[in-house]
Amino acid sequence: MKFQSQKIAYWFFASAMALLVLQIVYGFIMGFARIGMDGLHEWIPFNTARATHTNLLVFWLLLGFMGSAYFIIPEESDRELMWPKLAWAQLISFLVVGVAAIIGYHFNWWEGRKFLEIPRPLDYLVVVNVLAFIANIGATIWFGKRYTTTSIVLYFGLLTAALLYLPGMIFFENQTLDSFYRWWVVHLWVEGVWELIMGALLCYLLIKLTGVDREIIEKWLYVVVGFTFLSGILGTGHHYYYIGAPKYWLMVGGIFSALEPLAFLGMAMYGIAMARKGGRKHSNRLALVWTLGTCIMSFVGPGFLGFAHTLPQVNLYTHGTLVTAMHGHMAFWGAYAMLVFAVITYALPMLTGRKLWNNTTGYLAFWTANIGFTGMTGALAVAGISQVYLERKAGLDFLMVQREIEVHFVGMLLAAGLFTFGILLFIYNFIRFGLPSDEALIPADLEGEAELEHLERRTV
Repeated sequence: MKFQSQKIAYWFFASAMALLVLQIVYGFIMGFARIGMDGLHEWIPFNTARATHTNLLVFWLLLGFMGSAYFIIPEESDRELMWPKLAWAQLISFLVVGVAAIIGYHFNWWEGRKFLEIPRPLDYLVVVNVLAFIANIGATIWFGKRYTTTSIVLYFGLLTAALLYLPGMIFFENQTLDSFYRWWVVHLWVEGVWELIMGALLCYLLIKLTGVDREIIEKWLYVVVGFTFLSGILGTGHHYYYIGAPKYWLMVGGIFSALEPLAFLGMAMYGIAMARKGGRKHSNRLALVWTLGTCIMSFVGPGFLGFAHTLPQVNLYTHGTLVTAMHGHMAFWGAYAMLVFAVITYALPMLTGRKLWNNTTGYLAFWTANIGFTGMTGALAVAGISQVYLERKAGLDFLMVQREIEVHFVGMLLAAGLFTFGILLFIYNFIRFGLPSDEALIPADLEGEAELEHLERRTV
C-alpha cells in the first residue's frame, strides 16, 4: 500500500462481507421454504426473502467494486485519493440506503420490479451516492501523475454502470415497455458494463501477480473486453423473446447470446496464458488461485450455462424456471463474487502489513466455497430440468411440480452448507489480518518485488 487513502478500501470490503453473510441467511430461508419448512412465513414471506436476497447481492458486489476502485485507482494514478472524506461519507450513506431498503422490503415498501425493488425515494439517494463515487475516482485519475489503460477501463465501466441505472428509474404503465427498459439495467450491468470492470480488475491482478509486461496484458484487455462488451450489449435480446417485443429480437438475441460464451472463454484463456507466461513467483499464490478461478468459472457460469438456455428454441421452455436460477447463481459467483474475493485476497496483506497468505484456511475456503457452490448449481440444474419437463411438456400443475422437485432442494441446502462453511473460513481469514495499519505504508518508489520483500520482512 503506497497511499493513506487506500485504507478506505478495507471498510468497503468489510461491509461487503457483512452483507454477503446476510444474503446467505436469506438464501437459507428460501431454501428451507422450498422443502416445506416455512416457519418464518408470517414475518418473512418468500417474495420478501427473494427480493432481499437478490438486492443484497447487488449491494455487496457494488461495495466490493467500489472498494477495489479505491484501492487500485490511487496506485494506478500514483497519487492519493482526491477526496478521502467524501469516500467515507459515501460508504456510510450507501450502507444507510441499503439498510433502509431491506427494512422497507419487510414492510412491503418496494417498487415490485424484479431486481429493481428498491423504493423510488431511495433510488435518488443511490444516484447521488454513485455520482459522488464516480467524481472521486474520476478526479483522482484526472489529476494523477500517470494514466493507465487499466484505470481508464475500470473508470469507464463504473461510469457506464452508473448511467445505465437511470433507465431503471423510468416508469411505464405498459408492461412490455417497462420490462424492455428494465433489462437495460439488469442485463447491461451484469453482461455488459460490469464485464469492463471485471476485465480491468483481472488486468490489474494479473500484472501484479504474474509479472507479465503491462503493455502485453493491456493489449489483450482491449480485445477480450471489446468482444465481451459487444456480444453482451446485443445479447440483451434474449430477454425480449416473449414479452411482446418485435420478432427480430429472436434472431439478434439468439446469435449474440451464442457469441457470449466465446468471449468468456477468451477471458479464461487470457488469464491462464498470462499466468503461465509470467516470470514472477509472487508469494501471494492464494490471490492468483482466486484470480484464475474467476477466469475459469466466469466461462462456466455466464458462458457455458448461459448458452445452455438462451437460444430461442430452448428458452421457449426454460424461461421463468429454475434453469434461469441455475445460470444466474453460477454467473454471479464465477464472474463477480470470486473476482471481489481475489482483489480482497491480494489487497489485505498490503493494507494490513501482515503476511497471512497461502495458509491452509485460505485454500480450504477457496475449495469448499467452490465445491459447495458447484453442488448448489447442480441441484438447481436438476430441479430446473425436472420442472421444465413436468410443467411444460407433461402439463402438470405448477404447485404439483414444486412439490415433486422438493427433494432437489434438500441437496441444494446440503451444498449450500458446504459453501457457507467456505465463506465463513474466508471471513475468518479476513478478520485475522487485522485492521489497516500505517506500518503497511511503503515508500512510493517501491514497486513489484521490492514491495513484496518489504512485506516479507514484516512479522506476523
